[in-house]
Amino acid sequence: MFGCKPAPCVKVATNTPLYTHMISDMDIDAGKILDGVPVEAVGKEIFEKVLSVASGEKTKSELNGVGEEEFAPWSIGPTL
Repeated sequence: MFGCKPAPCVKVATNTPLYTHMISDMDIDAGKILDGVPVEAVGKEIFEKVLSVASGEKTKSELNGVGEEEFAPWSIGPTL
């Protein structure tokens, strides 16, 4: 799992088994397209999720606290 504390990360699963396996971290299941859901409907779902997150809704990563250790604005010591 990966999160990015300063900027929310909306995660889209490309297939339903992945979404089911990682349901606590994935925000959207795009695998529904293979089951017959129109691409436009899934695109609208993604668009609405992005608007919702931009308006303050927490992503699953944020709700789980993922990403709080990944952000280091000032690295101390040498980096490669």
